Amino acid sequence: MIKGRVAGRVWSTRRIGSLPQGALLEVELENGSRLIAFDPLGCGNGEAVLITQGSVAAAFFEKAKAPVDALIVGAIDETA
Repeated sequence: MIKGRVAGRVWSTRRIGSLPQGALLEVELENGSRLIAFDPLGCGNGEAVLITQGSVAAAFFEKAKAPVDALIVGAIDETA
């Protein structure tokens, strides 16, 4: 898994029908790079998140074949 922090939302007025309900978020990773991740959880700006990528992210959606390569799977409350 990858740790990052939500940097903002990506607004899209047109999207394919197989993409489920959720938001597209820009996430800044610990190394300073950024990626766009699908967020089914409703995470907010500045929130620390865990991301999974690849076939694991796409396989999360049971009812549809969603073209998702990066998926937010958790919000981090605190680290020790």
